[in-house]
Amino acid sequence: MVAATNWATLPETLRSEPLQQALWLSVTTSTAAVAFCLVLGLPLAWVLARVSFRGRGALRALVTVPLVLPPVVAGVALRTAFGRTGVIGEPLLALTGFSFPFTTWGVVLAHVFVSLPFVVIAIEGALRSADRDFDLAAATLGATRWTTFRRVTAPLAMPGIVAGMVLGWARSLGEFGATITFNGNYPGTTQTMPNLIYVTRQSDQDAALALSLVMLVVSVAVLLLLRDRWLGVP
Repeated sequence: MVAATNWATLPETLRSEPLQQALWLSVTTSTAAVAFCLVLGLPLAWVLARVSFRGRGALRALVTVPLVLPPVVAGVALRTAFGRTGVIGEPLLALTGFSFPFTTWGVVLAHVFVSLPFVVIAIEGALRSADRDFDLAAATLGATRWTTFRRVTAPLAMPGIVAGMVLGWARSLGEFGATITFNGNYPGTTQTMPNLIYVTRQSDQDAALALSLVMLVVSVAVLLLLRDRWLGVP
């Protein structure tokens, strides 16, 4: 990609308004999505890792379904559930007047759907590997369950939590199929970088290659930054 990029036209491509809008939308929606994934995924991962109950295997399978579900099918599923006539979307529209499809929040929802398994699996693995004796020691010293989780369990699992967030963010940044199926491709609203690359490729191969290179650089830069500063890996 680096060798094939037309470097003479790259500065003009970088200054283009569609690229700046799509890149900003991709970064902000991916960040919002991973925040929601953390709120939903952390307690879910704790339940899967620390609580024994009937149906735990079925719940884990349900959580991980988006990993193997074709992205277009994921978009159709989201439309069926959250569309204007969907099981959840229709009463939500009647109650609040808000509808997810073809909105920026719809992009965030699609990102959460495809990224949540990465967050849950990473955090669950970290919680399983953390020594539960520390939790028991905190409990014997009078700590409540919430205090134990906040002061003991979560810090011990922090590398897995951060890794899950990084994986979820990266997956959100590259999401295409579910997003375009559920939300369309409207510049400034639902047109993320993958969507822009897809439509640009149909008319200008060089510009699509330049956009792809930008996406590659942003992804690698963020992952390296997180690796050095948060994961403590040289």
